[in-house]
Amino acid sequence: MEKQLLKPNGQGFGRLIKATKCSMDGIALAWEHESAFRQELALAVVLLPLAFLLSQNVVQLILLIFPLFLLLIVELLNSAIEATVDRISTSLHPLSKQAKDIGSAAVFFVLVLLTITWVSIAYNNFVLS
Repeated sequence: MEKQLLKPNGQGFGRLIKATKCSMDGIALAWEHESAFRQELALAVVLLPLAFLLSQNVVQLILLIFPLFLLLIVELLNSAIEATVDRISTSLHPLSKQAKDIGSAAVFFVLVLLTITWVSIAYNNFVLS
C-alpha cells in the first residue's frame, strides 16, 4: 500500500473546519483591503432581495443570483492575483500590468453578464408581459 503524505491542514472533517476558517479569513481580508470587493458585496446585498421580487420562477431567480456570486468569486480571484503580483514586486513591469489588467477584465465581463441578465429578465417580466 502506498504511503499517504500528511497534509498540513489535516484530513477529513478537521480539514473541512480549517479550510472553512481559511475561507472566512480570506473574506475578512478582502473586506478590509479591497474597496472593489466591498462595493460589489454591497451591490449583491441590494440586488439579492430584488432578485426575489423581480423573478417569476425559480429559473429566473437562479439566473439573477448566479452572476452576483460569480462577481464576488471573480473579484476575490482578481484580488488574489493583485496581491501575488504586489508580493513579487511593486515596481512597474509590463507583465505585472498584464496580470492585473487581465484580472480586471474578468471582473468587467462578469459585470456585463450581470447587467445583461438583469436587464433581460426585467424587460421580459415587465415590458413584454
